[in-house]
Amino acid sequence: MKKEPLSKAERWERTHETLRLTAARLLRTRGLRLPSVADVMKGAKLTVGGFYGHWESKEALFEEALRDALRSNWSALVQEARGETAKERLTWILRRYLSRSHRDNPEAGCPLPSSLSDISVLGAPYQKAFAEEVEHLAAELGEIAGPIGGKQLVLGLFALMVGGLSLARATEGTPLSDSILAASRALAYAALDRAEQKASEKDEP
Repeated sequence: MKKEPLSKAERWERTHETLRLTAARLLRTRGLRLPSVADVMKGAKLTVGGFYGHWESKEALFEEALRDALRSNWSALVQEARGETAKERLTWILRRYLSRSHRDNPEAGCPLPSSLSDISVLGAPYQKAFAEEVEHLAAELGEIAGPIGGKQLVLGLFALMVGGLSLARATEGTPLSDSILAASRALAYAALDRAEQKASEKDEP
């Protein structure tokens, strides 16, 4: 059976989504500043002239792409987390995030290691978007950590995860890279142990 051709609105939506996903892929590997509008359109196999029918500027596209990339990566981690207890589920997330596989495949991973330095340089719009997304991610992790720790634990783990992965990618190809991942995991696990112990002490009569 012959498919009906897409309507103009459907074509626009499909192109819009393609551009957003292409931008998200580029920022994961090249950050926010390096990719140009031409890079996005080339990656999407489209002409540059069509870009401004979707976004007013490169900044508007990449702000949206940053939000989407963060939410898709972290939401997947949280939803896939396995374990019976808060500590077990958080340990699963830490092990997956601070892994060789995640380090070695930035194009499919967290965009923060490639984008953090750009966010501080690019200024208010990106910083505002980033702060809002970190709050959202902290809330998601907080739902898991609830029984053993609050926002301080969650933000500490988040900073350790992103910092550890960033350093591991920056030293990839050297023995130090694996050591950084292992040290970051060990420190995070120790923090979970302490948090769980404190929570159990509070529960004691």
